[in-house]
Amino acid sequence: MEKLSAVHTNAAGKGFYGEFGGSYVPEELKPRLEELERAYEDILSDQSFFEEFHRLLKEYVGRPSAITECQNISKKFGGGRLFLKREDLNHTGAHKINNALGQALLAKRMGKNRVIAETGAGMHGTATATVCALLGLQCTIYMGAVDVKRQAPNVARMKVLGAEVVPVTFGQQTLKEAVDAALTEYVKDPDVFYLLGSAVGPHPYPAIVRKFQSVIGEEARRQFMEREGKMPDYVVACVGGGSNAIGLFSGFINDPSVKIVGVEPAGKGLDTGEHAATLVAGKPGIIHGFKSYVLTDEKGEPAEVYSISAGLDYPGVGPEHAYLKESGRAQYVAVTDQQALEAFSELCRLEGIIPALESSHALAYALELLPNLNADESVLVNLSGRGDKDLDTVLPILGL
Repeated sequence: MEKLSAVHTNAAGKGFYGEFGGSYVPEELKPRLEELERAYEDILSDQSFFEEFHRLLKEYVGRPSAITECQNISKKFGGGRLFLKREDLNHTGAHKINNALGQALLAKRMGKNRVIAETGAGMHGTATATVCALLGLQCTIYMGAVDVKRQAPNVARMKVLGAEVVPVTFGQQTLKEAVDAALTEYVKDPDVFYLLGSAVGPHPYPAIVRKFQSVIGEEARRQFMEREGKMPDYVVACVGGGSNAIGLFSGFINDPSVKIVGVEPAGKGLDTGEHAATLVAGKPGIIHGFKSYVLTDEKGEPAEVYSISAGLDYPGVGPEHAYLKESGRAQYVAVTDQQALEAFSELCRLEGIIPALESSHALAYALELLPNLNADESVLVNLSGRGDKDLDTVLPILGL
């Protein structure tokens, strides 16, 4: 079968996944992206770069992350078996460290001394601040002012690691505006390296992020085969911009027997308009220099979006996800805040694992799926991060 993971090149230019992706940017940004693309292509054939990357993943990040079977949940819900890919066990507590480490090493290779990044839930900002401290790079993090308040523990971590945190006070003051601010700085300062946190943005960013996050899928495929002697029947991950999902999916895209499901935030309900379910409710458009599915308002501009999860409230989505939807290789669904909160509680109480609210969306879908499966069928969920950062949000809602 066709390798659906391939980046396509067509008449529209480089870096396309079918009709999605590309680079729709101001002229002044094109030389910067071309420089980045050359540097990235150079490391792809440089064994020493990836030896260093994988050494640090093992010795610093703590990879490989574990596969955990949730036997208590499977007993309660019946049907199939639930497994978690435990990215929450990584240093800094999420999948974000994989990509941050890879890009920071690339920045060093390019001779860049200052790194900027955007963050929503704060996990990418924390990971970026961490690797910049490790590698001796200056670090500035742009974060929506609303997210600065609701993700205070991560803001504190970034600051203690030596990063400057810049609250973004225009628009909705969340992730989209943080990206806007970081891109503005990237255009303005030719010496800065923009360490983009998700599989979005103009080419070559989606390909770069996918490459560094593909360690999730590679590990999960190998671990599951060693443990079970076969592939999982389903692989499931939450989707905001889409980096944790594309990291997991990359290991299984070319296995037709494995069903791939991305789970978006339905927020307060798709019919309320207060959600961020881009692939479920959006349509093709341009956002932040690339073509993908986008949620738009009546003027055709990126819409105001909402999710209880600070890392999922983005009105766009990675272009490869749009391609996987259009090709039919992956299915994309949405679950509400309430469903995510219920799944959060189930994992805490039954398995002793506190998941991020982002990951709880994927878990919620899995809990709906399990009772309809046979005992020999399995679901592998990417637990993309831990939930310490979300406790100030969750505890009042749960009445604790």
